Amino acid sequence: MSGRDGGPMTGTDAGPPATERAVAAFRAGEPVLIHDFDDREGETDLVYPAGAVTPEAVARMRNDAGGLICVALGDDVADALELPFLADAVDHPAAATGDLGYDRRSSFSLTVNHRETFTGITDRDRSRTITELDAVAGTVADGDDYDAEDFAADFRTPGHVHLLRGAPDLLGDRRGHTELGLALAAAADRPPAVVVCEMLDADTGGARSPADARAYAERHGLTFVEGGDLLGRLG
Repeated sequence: MSGRDGGPMTGTDAGPPATERAVAAFRAGEPVLIHDFDDREGETDLVYPAGAVTPEAVARMRNDAGGLICVALGDDVADALELPFLADAVDHPAAATGDLGYDRRSSFSLTVNHRETFTGITDRDRSRTITELDAVAGTVADGDDYDAEDFAADFRTPGHVHLLRGAPDLLGDRRGHTELGLALAAAADRPPAVVVCEMLDADTGGARSPADARAYAERHGLTFVEGGDLLGRLG
């Protein structure tokens, strides 16, 4: 087990089902740990409502998770902002799709920084970019006018926050962490913007095992939930 974190055991398996605890945690602005599926990536992501990502949360993702910090946006939001799939936008032979081992296509879109950040990579800068993306997602979801030109006035690309496009029918179309997180946000009445970051093992460099990720959740008073349980509850 990786040894970067410690703390008391909290017994997160007690009480309501993990799916209900996950919805409640998201509603309160707290992160959850989601293991997708053994026949897919087989990874656990630390997932936050985007509007709740402080500089301290970015540091936690860097230090305790270790994967790529991405913001997943709902399909309607991505359409309003004219955000492309990166593989479609890049005119290069390496951008060919169809050979992923875990899905039909990647969800990656642009990388961005908010224009009021400096380099964009610091914890404070990435928190600013992420929370501003949450505000934009809320604006679009509420039906207010905000389009690609407005987005370009507020954000620049390339940047240090990776954007992901959610599938149109979420879990009806795709079973990735992108869609699991966005479905959780919808159930918690949060804007369609979530942050996902893979949890890696500090010793092996591979994905944290579900047992290790569950133990991390218990030590830190967080909810661990299986993607299959979320699919059954929210799909």
